[in-house]
Amino acid sequence: MDKRSLTQMASRFRDAETRAEILRQELAVAIRQADADGVPQKDICEATGYTRQQVRRIVLAGESEPPAES
Repeated sequence: MDKRSLTQMASRFRDAETRAEILRQELAVAIRQADADGVPQKDICEATGYTRQQVRRIVLAGESEPPAES
């Protein structure tokens, strides 16, 4: 492994971290929307693999956020 290869790998890793963070935020928005639409928490958990507690935390966190500007 040379320095150039290591630099490229580190860059790819940072890009993947950024993409994962964006997707995490998008999933949180989708979970909040599903909750607002009346999707049972059990179904949200099955679809996401999250526990009920994780889903509750995501939904409650969205309630404390200011509304997004259009």
